[in-house]
Amino acid sequence: MSDEETETGLPASFEMVWGVRDRPAKGPRRGLSLEQIVEAGVHVANTEGIGGVSMGRVAKELGASAMSLYRYVASKDELLALMIDGAFGQVDVAEPEEGTWRVRLKRWAEMELAAYRQFPWVLRIPVSGAPIMPNQLRFMEWGLRTLGGTGLTEQDKLSVVLLVTSFTRSFAMLSSDITAAYESGDPTAAQLMPQYGALIKRLTTPEEYPALHAVVDAGTFDDDGAEFDGLDYDFRFGLERVLDGIETLINR
Repeated sequence: MSDEETETGLPASFEMVWGVRDRPAKGPRRGLSLEQIVEAGVHVANTEGIGGVSMGRVAKELGASAMSLYRYVASKDELLALMIDGAFGQVDVAEPEEGTWRVRLKRWAEMELAAYRQFPWVLRIPVSGAPIMPNQLRFMEWGLRTLGGTGLTEQDKLSVVLLVTSFTRSFAMLSSDITAAYESGDPTAAQLMPQYGALIKRLTTPEEYPALHAVVDAGTFDDDGAEFDGLDYDFRFGLERVLDGIETLINR
């Protein structure tokens, strides 16, 4: 295949992942490959957070020089994009195929949330454009397929997938921030949440904040509240309301 036939306008490392560009010939660092570099980057992010990832740190993980990595990956931004796709490739997911469109789309969103919880550092990498890597496009394909037979236009299907994934990512970010605060031993997080309802009632009056007091009096912030089981409840509630709106659109 000629260079013209494989020209996509994508970085060379992305073309390698897609198999439309030859891998570089092995150099002095024998056995080094793009897959190893991505795997090492994911490992560093898993153990040290995204802030610990650099070309030099990943090279050290591989026992190689930073310069040897540049034969495969042109920049740290490229590496981060490859790591996101590599992380999604490690998530144990399967295309939702059973049930109604709503059941399948709900399962699709739950899988995305599970991926973010397995690799929370992915959320710390800014979204710089539309997904173009294999695992991400495969996941998008699955989301679009859940809407087959709904009567939605192709443009509306894409908008629905964007809506659901935006909600899921936003919720995952909130969940990740709260979890990180607890795990860091932040005294504010550790001490505030267990007594949040009581603290609200101590600091405010029902006359000033009647709606908020009604929520507290209903036991919403109690650890043993029958209708409250933490952030998972909030995710399910929010997702169901998003799906309600999509169902109204489909029925209309």
